[in-house]
Amino acid sequence: MGTVKKRSLVFLIAAVLLITWAASPVLAKRKQSITGEDRNAVSMMFDLVVLRPLGLAATVIGTAFFVVSLPFSVLGGNTGEAAKKLVVEPAKYTFSRPLGAEDY
Repeated sequence: MGTVKKRSLVFLIAAVLLITWAASPVLAKRKQSITGEDRNAVSMMFDLVVLRPLGLAATVIGTAFFVVSLPFSVLGGNTGEAAKKLVVEPAKYTFSRPLGAEDY
């Protein structure tokens, strides 16, 4: 590797590290709370248009998988755990959390 290439690479790495260090306070954004004060219209629209339909699909698909796996869950003795993971958690995410609360 030539001297110019080495210096360019070192300069590029130093610049990236400096920019990352300088931007870290901006990137250290506070998590949104689910109390409502930090939710805005954009996050609510995104939740309504994208996340809720995906949650509904996950609930329907999870229910189908739960029904298919039910004989095996009964034999294995983990019917409650399978129901919780495949049906209850997606349903709670879809229907129980406040609108715009993506990290519920």
